[in-house]
Amino acid sequence: MQQSDPDITLITADAPMAAETHGGRAKCLQRLVRLDLPVPCTMALSFNAVHDIAAGDLPDMDKLLKPFGTAPLLCVRPSSEDPDWGGPGAILNIGMNDAQYVHLSDRIGKPAAAALYLRFVQAYAVHVARLDPDMFDDINIDDPVAGLAQALDAYEQETDEPFPQDTATQLAEVLRSMARAWEGTTARLLRQAKGAPADAGLGLVVQALALGLGQGQGKCGSGVIQLVNSETGAEQITGRYLSQSQGREALAGAKGAIYLTRDPRGASLEEQAPILFEELIYYTRLMRKMLREEMQAEFTIENGKVFLLDGVRVARKTRAAVCIAVRLAEEGIISREEALMRVEPRALNELLHRHVDPDAPRQILARGIGASPGAAAGKIVFDAVEAQASDARDEACVLVRRETSPEDIRGMHAAVAVLTERGGMSSHAAVIGRGIGLPCVVGASEIRFQPNRKQLVFPGGQVLKAGDIITIDGSSGEVLMGEATLLETARDEAFKQLMAWADDIRDIEVRANADTPADAELARSFKAQGIGLCRTEHMFFEQDRLIVMREMIFAGSSPDRAAALELLLPMQRADFADLFRIMHGQPVCIRLLDPPLHEFLPTDRAGHLQLAETLDLPLSDVTRRVEALSEYNPMLGLRGVRLGITVPEIYDMQARAIFEAATLVAREGAAVVPEVMIPLVSARREVELVKSRIDAVAAAVRNETGQKFSYRLGVMVETPRAALRAGEIAPLVEFLSFGTNDLTQMTYGLSRDDAGRFMSDYVKQGVYPEDPFHSLDTDGVGELLQIGAERGHAANPDVVLSICGEHGGNPESIAFCRAAGFDYVSCSPFRVPVARLAAAQLAVQEKTG
Repeated sequence: MQQSDPDITLITADAPMAAETHGGRAKCLQRLVRLDLPVPCTMALSFNAVHDIAAGDLPDMDKLLKPFGTAPLLCVRPSSEDPDWGGPGAILNIGMNDAQYVHLSDRIGKPAAAALYLRFVQAYAVHVARLDPDMFDDINIDDPVAGLAQALDAYEQETDEPFPQDTATQLAEVLRSMARAWEGTTARLLRQAKGAPADAGLGLVVQALALGLGQGQGKCGSGVIQLVNSETGAEQITGRYLSQSQGREALAGAKGAIYLTRDPRGASLEEQAPILFEELIYYTRLMRKMLREEMQAEFTIENGKVFLLDGVRVARKTRAAVCIAVRLAEEGIISREEALMRVEPRALNELLHRHVDPDAPRQILARGIGASPGAAAGKIVFDAVEAQASDARDEACVLVRRETSPEDIRGMHAAVAVLTERGGMSSHAAVIGRGIGLPCVVGASEIRFQPNRKQLVFPGGQVLKAGDIITIDGSSGEVLMGEATLLETARDEAFKQLMAWADDIRDIEVRANADTPADAELARSFKAQGIGLCRTEHMFFEQDRLIVMREMIFAGSSPDRAAALELLLPMQRADFADLFRIMHGQPVCIRLLDPPLHEFLPTDRAGHLQLAETLDLPLSDVTRRVEALSEYNPMLGLRGVRLGITVPEIYDMQARAIFEAATLVAREGAAVVPEVMIPLVSARREVELVKSRIDAVAAAVRNETGQKFSYRLGVMVETPRAALRAGEIAPLVEFLSFGTNDLTQMTYGLSRDDAGRFMSDYVKQGVYPEDPFHSLDTDGVGELLQIGAERGHAANPDVVLSICGEHGGNPESIAFCRAAGFDYVSCSPFRVPVARLAAAQLAVQEKTG
């Protein structure tokens, strides 16, 4: 016995082994042994032992084989630290040779013995000797006796030597082959793609074979059993059983496989062998309780005796993972904290959005950046007007644009998905898509967009025109041909319970970015703790408002601008009142107008002509005004607070609308304390100028209405200078909200709309570890956040800190903000559950050390 060697040891209750040294399968088998379950004799080889084998240093085969007795039949299975990392396939029937064939022919019959031997010869030839599987194409599979003779002859012809007969030789070659396969380049890249470290180790388990074949009195066969549905997590005994079989043949669609429980569709093990069935149920339930996990057991029945060959964690979709974790916690098998830790926050996207069925066939046309999760199929349209027309006809459409702008908002609402040639994770299409739950793929630069011809040319040469159907997978970034099979959302009671537990333990607030009443309703449904960012510019693109906005832009004097904005005032007031009512007293942070004015103007001659007719102006006047407002770099030009200072009537109108809406809703009985946010601040004096005007508007509204109200004023920290000078700004305001989209853009000197063209190359070549618009750059941008937070707090200890860029929904970013002392994060409504769970997991990790 090799108990003295920790690298090659018999699996017993007290054998020295761990998942980190011998792999998850070996450790699980030890746990089954400790439960006194019927596990065949098994030896475990550690990661170190397998690494040595790959290097050519084989263990003492006689010592390895000694626990199995004379003439054993064996199988070898991989044992990686995480089963999701995969590994080489199991090899069964090691030890089959001519002598075993004769012996087993007497015991289980010649055809069954020949089938075992034939299966091993084929597996050994292909996976160990690395021969071409085509050499067995002409084997007589209907007659295993004849087929075996043919296979042995084919092996000898191919290798110029007879099939190995010595068990030690067979086992040594199998171990060497599996060890080297694990350390090969292809296998390493595959497991790295699944999150495994490059140097992840592999263990191997060598197990005595329980045949599942025989001619005795008892039942013989094999199968698998689990107690839950892998799709939903519902309690359901599932699996299959196949008489006279071994391994996982019952799940491979083999003819004759039967159900486990009684089923009107066919025979079942419960009916044919009720005692054995109950024994299996008992074992599986015991595994579930003692291993504290839903397990799938692989079993063999040999002459009426059950053997458990393996126990693995039940494979599960996200909906099932949530259901399983909640049920185990409710039954007291695991704690609520552990239940929270068992669900990957990002995986919740599968429950919140429709997604492409991973098991369904798909034809991938192209790939871009998956910027807003979910999937949808529809007819291709090339502009917002066509999208609205399709929506009016109740036809699903995909809006295809080189890049979107605020003018496309209505078309985006009408479409079921968006595809753009340009852009990255924080481009206009991406941000709006995530905000309204619209599947979106951006930066699909390998597609040739030809909007004038109304067609797309894909890398494979396919040409699709307007009206053709495609599917957009905003989770993977794939563009698929036709209408793919989609799976629906699943926010059930288990999901709600898990989220309630998350809210009980997390210690950082989560708000939502919401621009419309529909967004606010969605935020409330996802239990957001207020609105952290309401972008008011999106309220101006309805046609009746857009006309008034353009009149204001063309006004020649301050009184004329104020008169035009007076028409917008009741519309804005109604917008804000709706938000306040929906949020029921929760905070609502309203960002004053941010984008440059040219974004509200048409960009082509036809649009200029239409605007000239609407405003009753000469076309030349319209063209000159549009040209005058154009900028070389508009994102760094006349926008945000700069606009509020140079065209103060806009912010005056918006402040009045906010305060009048607050008084209106307060009269209805709701407690409202609006938050007013000044965008793109970089200097203390900017805040002083805008603050004085807003305070004056507030005083005027108090006098006019006779109502007292309070409000909170803050700034959006989007420029590096604002972060560096936060100590000067903080005393003037109640909150600092870091807009990490623009702050990242300005820190890196990158256009977030254009970075998608080269970002994947940068990440692949290690320039950046991750797209900084997708995952917060905690070193560079993060240092600015820390500086701003520290200096702001030092100057004003009561100042509230938050981030409201899309990074707010990223689990890693939440960890950074929590550690930096931020009070809340704000993200798009559909990312709120992800943020809530991620925040809870951080609290659990800190609590448990």
